[in-house]
Amino acid sequence: MKPRRSKVEREPTIALINIVFLMLVFFLVAGTLATPLDKELRLVRTADIEGTAPADALVLHADGRMTHRGADIDSASAFLADLPEEYRARVRLVPDRDLPAATLIAVGRALREAGAQHVVLVTERGLP
Repeated sequence: MKPRRSKVEREPTIALINIVFLMLVFFLVAGTLATPLDKELRLVRTADIEGTAPADALVLHADGRMTHRGADIDSASAFLADLPEEYRARVRLVPDRDLPAATLIAVGRALREAGAQHVVLVTERGLP
């Protein structure tokens, strides 16, 4: 009698290799779909720039206090009244991270009611 050959269990590595290969092809195609920037273009370097609030911005502190250029402001309408006409179209707000959202919305609404056309929040950009 011939000895019976035992079945050899195959590892499912072929399926895994196929999936990895398809992912590689996908990322190669997806990476080339975006139009590249002009090779002569040099981007602005911001590593050495000091991050300070814009001079025409209303700063909202965590306790609800408002300041403009270091001076305390009583209300949003008083801040808007002191601004030159060219800055009233786009008013900048610099809120503290710990400021309650309800206070931020109330100040934004008060600025809009006082005549601001656009209220822009100045935030910190998170970079990896």
